[in-house]
Amino acid sequence: MMDWFDQIPVEKISEWRQHLHKHPELSFKEFKTSQYIYDTLSTFPNLELTRPTPTSVVATLVGAAGEGKTIALRADMDALPIQEESNVDFKSVNDGVMHACGHDTHVAMLLGAASVLSGMKDKLAGTVKFIFQHAEEQVPGGAQELVDAGVLKDVDQIYGIHIIPRLKTGSLGIVKTGYTTTAADGFFLKIQGKGSHASTPELSIDPIVVGSHMVMALQSIVSRNVPASEMAILSIGEFHSGQAPNIIADTATLSCSIRTTNEEIRNLMEKRVREIIDYVAAAYGATVELDYVRGYSAVYSTPELAEFAYESATKVLGEDLVYESPMLMASEDFSAYTKVVPGCFMLLGAGLEEEGCGYMNHHPKFRVMEEALVNGTKVEVQLILDLLGQE
Repeated sequence: MMDWFDQIPVEKISEWRQHLHKHPELSFKEFKTSQYIYDTLSTFPNLELTRPTPTSVVATLVGAAGEGKTIALRADMDALPIQEESNVDFKSVNDGVMHACGHDTHVAMLLGAASVLSGMKDKLAGTVKFIFQHAEEQVPGGAQELVDAGVLKDVDQIYGIHIIPRLKTGSLGIVKTGYTTTAADGFFLKIQGKGSHASTPELSIDPIVVGSHMVMALQSIVSRNVPASEMAILSIGEFHSGQAPNIIADTATLSCSIRTTNEEIRNLMEKRVREIIDYVAAAYGATVELDYVRGYSAVYSTPELAEFAYESATKVLGEDLVYESPMLMASEDFSAYTKVVPGCFMLLGAGLEEEGCGYMNHHPKFRVMEEALVNGTKVEVQLILDLLGQE
């Protein structure tokens, strides 16, 4: 066992997590959450604390063993507008707000790492930045605000961990081949046609017909415009129109989710979506209102850093718990960091044994096995020791 394992505040990690879970706050409103983090960090030695934005905290640890790289570790802290349905003792007391994505666990793990590493100043050659980030769940996201605030201007590498309840408890997945997540874009569309009675369709501009042709044409983008070697998904999730079987409505609304990784393909998808919607609408004499929303870019894990993290994690978790993960078909604003500096984003398993794989992130019954958290802290500490540690 590593000699620093005994320094991991296992009970405190659980206490921190449960407090945060019980008192969740939404994106850009994490005032009590960030103050709790600040106050907790204030009890650790050798840390310089700053508040780059009103609801974020950065703790900086400067090693005393010589100069070296600056490595950042990141945890997000915001919750979701979801009514919690789990039966945990520390269930959310804030109506309609829940830590349904596990950001409370991310904070607790990083506080654990800061607790251990803050006592190792003399063993570190370089600097560690512990970034406690606000507003991951709401575009444009807190990560971009921190980048704009200059938090990464002196950072050489950045690492982050996200908890996933459908993976084996305590396991760590790392994507070695580049993109760890996808970009998440989409659109909201209103088609303005002309209503009529079902018996006089010639007097109408039927938005259902227009929308149907749009849906079918949009489905051809991936199969006919995107190279087969590239990842792209376009899914229409909503299509609403009409209120009666004998009336042709005058409007229809559609919404769509689009996933890509490559920025060139991402731009192509938007271009083709706009063209198809405009051309089909014009062909039928309809007009449209299109709100095309670009979300977070895909997270890119630098392959060299991913390989390094894989080897480092294996030291503390063992070969049985560290594995090469496929890409996660979700999005994360950690991508704002990996656009600026090399980084690696890792996936920590915390599946519930009594409920099979457990409920996924963003589910009102989302739960995790807390014993997985100590493994996340171990990986974060070992990464820093391998990058900056001096015997």
